[in-house]
Amino acid sequence: MRGVLMAGALAAVAAAALPAAAQPGRCFYVNEWYGWKAADDHTIYLNIGNNRVFRVDMAGACPELTLGDSRIVSIDRSGSGLVCTPLDLDIHVSQGGGITSACIVHGLSELTPDQIAALPKNVRP
Repeated sequence: MRGVLMAGALAAVAAAALPAAAQPGRCFYVNEWYGWKAADDHTIYLNIGNNRVFRVDMAGACPELTLGDSRIVSIDRSGSGLVCTPLDLDIHVSQGGGITSACIVHGLSELTPDQIAALPKNVRP
């Protein structure tokens, strides 16, 4: 019994040490992603369905995100389909097909229901 308690305690410590975006329930599968909107050239919001929205912050400007017919064409770096941290996203933006521009992801966080409700309608995915 002692070994089970130790393992449980170690698991709790390991989970507490993970960044918030990597905590269980803070991840999503790319096939749950239904849409996105750019707030500006550094920030996009992802509609993950079931009233879930994630904010994605870029390390630098990615102006293609704000253009009218932009499409994100590459997103899953791990190949598993599971996104939990900024390192799991590899975002490339296509402007009407053809050449893509890479956007380096710096931050990833799930919004609370209150934060979702406070989003301006023009950036709510």
